[in-house]
Amino acid sequence: MTGTESPVVLDGLRKTFGTTVALDAVTLDVHGGELFGLVGPDGGGKTTLFRVLTTLLVPDAGTATVLGRDVVRDLWEIRKRVGYMPGRFSLYPDLSVEENLRFFASVFGTTLEKGYDIIAPIYRQIEPFKDRRAGQLSGGMKQKLALSCALVHRPELLLLDEPTTGVDAVSRREFWDLLHDLQKSGLTIVVSTPYMDEADRCDRVALVQKGRILAIDAPGAVGARFPRPLFSVHGAPRHATIEALRAFPHAASVHPFGDTLHYSDARSGTDPDAVMREVGAWLSARSITEVAVAPIAPGIEDAFMALMGDEAGAHA
Repeated sequence: MTGTESPVVLDGLRKTFGTTVALDAVTLDVHGGELFGLVGPDGGGKTTLFRVLTTLLVPDAGTATVLGRDVVRDLWEIRKRVGYMPGRFSLYPDLSVEENLRFFASVFGTTLEKGYDIIAPIYRQIEPFKDRRAGQLSGGMKQKLALSCALVHRPELLLLDEPTTGVDAVSRREFWDLLHDLQKSGLTIVVSTPYMDEADRCDRVALVQKGRILAIDAPGAVGARFPRPLFSVHGAPRHATIEALRAFPHAASVHPFGDTLHYSDARSGTDPDAVMREVGAWLSARSITEVAVAPIAPGIEDAFMALMGDEAGAHA
């Protein structure tokens, strides 16, 4: 790979399983040294894409190059230079922490000692438990062990498929802090996640739905694509508030977000204060109490849901 070539380049990539289209004309490139996120729900095609990038699946159409190598012709060269952490814990539960690391180092023709410096910031956190069987580790410790095993051979590209699924919030934050530290060393990282708060920690994201790329941009820029005025709405009881909002004549969308609802107005150019007054009056007239309406800036999740709706309408 040359100094200017992108570590991952996909052009019109397609993969099907029977009548199911897992990847549909996927085109994207990942920049060197970037922390790139694939964001979308389960079944969106993220895992299939990772399996193509790691040469475990052959695409039906299109091209994919990883570190300047073709995923079909140059699979053995790619496998030596890529670190991969699959979505499910895939280490050997009956081997100890250290035995797993030594095994994966040997697979790539190296040793734990030669790769120790690159995994040290992560491995030191679990090294006191190096003799414990991997199957007896907590979720966060399993996560750190799997990441260490993916890094011990000094890969040029790190691919992580939903690495924080099933772990607690503290472990999730710690893991992302580790990823940013790895990125500072120059490592290119591609990570998939269903969590929108994690998407905000990426340099760029690709929003993936039903095998298609809906948008590629920086997280803030994706949020800015939201096409309508957006408001936070609170009311009680909650379910009745949702139904009343969806019945409002100018409602474009209503979605639950934590303790509040996100309401978008179908009108453009309407004064936000006027919208707030009208929505508040509409809810109050329908016996909704504790009404609070305020304008908010759209986030990546708002934009994603809007894009999903547009995609569904385009294929209806």
